[in-house]
Amino acid sequence: MLHLRLIVPADRTDEVVRLVENTVGTTHLVVMSGVARDPAGDVVLCDVAREAGDELISALRGLGIDKSGSITVENMDLTLSAHADKAEEEAPGEGADAVLWEELTEATHEESTFSVTYVVFLAVATMLAACGVMLDNAILIVGAMAVGPEFGPLAGISTALVQRAPRLVWRSLVALIGGFAVAMILTAGFAWLMDAFGLFDRSMIEAARPNTAFIWKPDAMSFVVAFLAGVAGTLSLTSAKSGALIGVAISVTTVPAAANAAVAFSYSDYSQMWGSTAQLLANLGGIVVAGTLTLLVQKALWAARRRRTGTLRARPANSERRGRTTPTSGPAQPGPAEHAPAD
Repeated sequence: MLHLRLIVPADRTDEVVRLVENTVGTTHLVVMSGVARDPAGDVVLCDVAREAGDELISALRGLGIDKSGSITVENMDLTLSAHADKAEEEAPGEGADAVLWEELTEATHEESTFSVTYVVFLAVATMLAACGVMLDNAILIVGAMAVGPEFGPLAGISTALVQRAPRLVWRSLVALIGGFAVAMILTAGFAWLMDAFGLFDRSMIEAARPNTAFIWKPDAMSFVVAFLAGVAGTLSLTSAKSGALIGVAISVTTVPAAANAAVAFSYSDYSQMWGSTAQLLANLGGIVVAGTLTLLVQKALWAARRRRTGTLRARPANSERRGRTTPTSGPAQPGPAEHAPAD
């Protein structure tokens, strides 16, 4: 279930309440008149099944509530209520399959910011991976993969392409390309420093390295693995199962490839540098393609489901009129003054 807290201008409250009441999967409706101060208005609270949440939020934005008031959405881990159980049963589909596009856009927007924290995480992950490739240590490679934050901008690109949001595409590309550029430059400097202290040497980069040599030898499987990881990562974001992202992070060779390219460059081993760069691009491309296709399929499936069932229900002609009404030029429009939770 999702919990919505809305601040609504007083003259729009009845309209918003009717929308909530007419949406399948909603319950626990509460209206507190005149309690909001900034922005001024009424506060409307309700719970909605996740599978009905996206359409309700989109309808609220269509009414301009995000501009004239506010829309706050919270995930609820536990709700003990027969009304909530009934709402989830009435809502079409399964909550785990639902995509909240507003939530996804906001999450990827935040993760696609070219910030100091993002760059530091990516640079540290790349340096850890540099230690892993030089020592031929798979454990360090896995650790570096888990630390890297690069999936955020990749998901941001996929989301922006599906939502046709060019500004988010550009923002994500800046974070992705700029982040890797800075991280690789810092890692090259790190390799020179480690060499100066006698901790790295040329023989380490030129060794056979049976555990990590695959990093600079891309093949068709590199793209296949990245594609599958992109599907899993995108599903983990849309279904709010963030734990799966750890598995995705340690299955793609993005950060290790960037690290190997940087270290190889520092030792003028251009063969490994170009091989690692190709590995990096294959993985990045596979994730973006997979993420975009996954979101397109999810969007098409939910559009088809809505056409078949719909989440907006017609209000019964003889439904009970509760509370105040707002005079209109058309048919009478109900609106609560003393609201009890909606069944």
